[in-house]
Amino acid sequence: MRIVHWLAAALLALTGTIAAAQPAPGDAWATAAKLKRGVNIIGYDPMWKDPAKARFKPRHFKVIRDGGFDFVRVVLFAFDHMDARNRLDPRWLATLDRVVDQATEAGLGVILDEHDFNACAADPDTCEPKLLAFWTQIGERYRNAPDTVLFELLNEPHGKLDAARWNGMVAKLIPAVRATNPRRTLVIGPTRWNNLEELPTLELPAADRDIIATFHSYEPFRFTHQGASWTPEMKDVRGVPFTAEDEARIARDFDKVAAWSKANGRPVLLGEFGAYDKSGTPMADRVRYTATVRREAERRGLPWAYWQFDSDFIVYDIDRDRWVEPIRAALIP
Repeated sequence: MRIVHWLAAALLALTGTIAAAQPAPGDAWATAAKLKRGVNIIGYDPMWKDPAKARFKPRHFKVIRDGGFDFVRVVLFAFDHMDARNRLDPRWLATLDRVVDQATEAGLGVILDEHDFNACAADPDTCEPKLLAFWTQIGERYRNAPDTVLFELLNEPHGKLDAARWNGMVAKLIPAVRATNPRRTLVIGPTRWNNLEELPTLELPAADRDIIATFHSYEPFRFTHQGASWTPEMKDVRGVPFTAEDEARIARDFDKVAAWSKANGRPVLLGEFGAYDKSGTPMADRVRYTATVRREAERRGLPWAYWQFDSDFIVYDIDRDRWVEPIRAALIP
């Protein structure tokens, strides 16, 4: 009889452990499974200062969905729209409301990405209260938004926002969001520009399973950023090809990400990748690069978001109102 009781207890303990290991409703794994192919949008659109001057129109959400994408990463430079008490401009918030509503109605997931990374890297002490104020206000405003709306705490921490400083900030930002959004899926990446090599330094609360880790991939940088005027060492570089060795490096890098994901039990999003489009780099090389990154990410079950829809690195030519079809086809084969 004791053996029967012991076996029953052991079975109960085992099944309880197995059940606990499965993703709960709203768990980040379930959310990540719905994020397959995304695109970054509207960070540099005039709409944020004057909606009447918007390049991106509401109909573009349907264009994105019909083009084969599942979600958008909405790039937000919110600090410019805060007053002296870090309160967000109601007009800016109204524009954001329209973006979230229209994207959701088009059947797209939405990642709200706070993108004031350079300001935060230069002065973390000034950045921290602004970020806390931003996510407190956004958390309250979107507490009843569908679970297809995700919050990305900060794009590409770097510089003075090193691992120790960033982890300390994350430890404050997460509770600020959880006060109003206890099960909202958060997106959080490591320091050094969301570098995959820094994933092991990222400290996330073990009990919070509604977090997707993220990284960005622009390697080989000398290929993807040749001719980029904002990068002094690259602005005069031209003629760098995309090679088989580069393909192999991307595969090795993504193997590291997949290993980290498995070891830590967390899904991972590739939040940005792309090759600069105004450098004269042959389209064939850019297509091969884009297809390689997309393919290697999908082989490892990593959802991704291409950089970006409009402005530069583009996948859609708003001026001509058409896809840059070779790039779109590399992303959505």
